[in-house]
Amino acid sequence: MSDTSRFDLDQYLRRIGWEGERRADPATLRGVHLAHMRGIPFENLDALRRIAPSLEPGELMGKLVHSRRGGYCYEHNTLFACALTALGFEVTRLTARVVVGADRIESRPRTHMALLVEAPGDPQPYLADVGFGAIGALLEPVPLTAGVEFRDAERLHRLVHAPHGGPLELWVLQALDRAKDDWQDQYAFTLEPFEEPDFEVINWHIGTNPRSPFTQRVYVQSVTAERHLLLNGRLLTDTRVDGTVVEREVTGEAEARRLLDEEFGIDVPDGVTLPAG
Repeated sequence: MSDTSRFDLDQYLRRIGWEGERRADPATLRGVHLAHMRGIPFENLDALRRIAPSLEPGELMGKLVHSRRGGYCYEHNTLFACALTALGFEVTRLTARVVVGADRIESRPRTHMALLVEAPGDPQPYLADVGFGAIGALLEPVPLTAGVEFRDAERLHRLVHAPHGGPLELWVLQALDRAKDDWQDQYAFTLEPFEEPDFEVINWHIGTNPRSPFTQRVYVQSVTAERHLLLNGRLLTDTRVDGTVVEREVTGEAEARRLLDEEFGIDVPDGVTLPAG
């Protein structure tokens, strides 16, 4: 089991800029979730070097809290789970199939980590996820309730059920694409708990497999109240809250390093060639 004693809640909350209450209640859950999303970037620079990043709390603190770095889903949500546990929440780790652009849910493996969060005395569980590297990511947790639209900060989400061949209910997170006025599937999951050894295997596969998309090209995103900024290979996409989208190609390594430094707040580790993709 991970040594959670190496997690420091005070330092984590300073990193994300949270100065609110420290109670295990829905308001704190929403606030800390949003602060994390806006405070720590998503990035795959370790995977570009074919390195599976550590999921140990102490090493996550060193990378995501004490350094100008970010991480991908297993790092973000493992760190967030440590914070929620320290605040008094009950956390269950889930796996999901990312289905953005997929024809069938079953065509994608379970390679994403999400969290089921419960507060003491509150019968309503929540889906929380600070590690989904996409424009359809949750900004705040949403109640685990099917067929209801939820506004989380600047975005709209809902959860629906989908038929499948298994014994457990299949949940699908959908995000509203305002430009198309259409609900888009993001990922599908069941409520089966997954444990640390499961994610060690999945993390190693995604971080080192030469066929993994995260070992092929740089993939970095940051979220603010005004914009969602994504560098995907050579393509830089700036999506504003009003729906305006500006895309352009990054021309070379010098510009990519400047963007990572100035726009994403990331120090590039040794051995990474940019832009990759």
